[in-house]
Amino acid sequence: MRKLFGKALFVLGFVALLTVSCNNKKTEEFESKQTETESKTSAPVASADNGETKPEGPLPAFQFETTDHDFGTINEGDVVEYTYKFKNVGEAPLIIQGAQGSCGCTVPNWSKDPIPAGGEGIVTAKFNSAGKRDLQNKTVTVTANTYPRQTVLKFKAMVNPKSTDMGPVKK
Repeated sequence: MRKLFGKALFVLGFVALLTVSCNNKKTEEFESKQTETESKTSAPVASADNGETKPEGPLPAFQFETTDHDFGTINEGDVVEYTYKFKNVGEAPLIIQGAQGSCGCTVPNWSKDPIPAGGEGIVTAKFNSAGKRDLQNKTVTVTANTYPRQTVLKFKAMVNPKSTDMGPVKK
């Protein structure tokens, strides 16, 4: 009985942590500051100074049309989606191993088949603004057989909060 109670308490704590991390103002402020810092530098997010060594031989390489997107102003609860288009400008087939949103509210999807040299592919980011308000800065980290292995795609949206007007108040 104690084991079951302990496991239940652990699961509830984990769910609470996920909920807080997705809605925490400090997290959103950190992501906003991180995005500002990243946009001021032209260096790739992953580089040789992260301990990653460049593989020998021909490599694939991303060339995105854009790595930033602004959804503009949306209403809380809207689900919006943007497709980042890219070309493999490298010399080998490009394989995306995965993509991860910065928050549970961001769900990525990507080209699953290898992209030949000169070929084109996509990474789609779907953002659910339910429970979100004000300026939102989110990222999708794409991991592939490129150098560097990770590429960060960014987007932002100004989310208008839902109306809390409850109508006339009875006295």
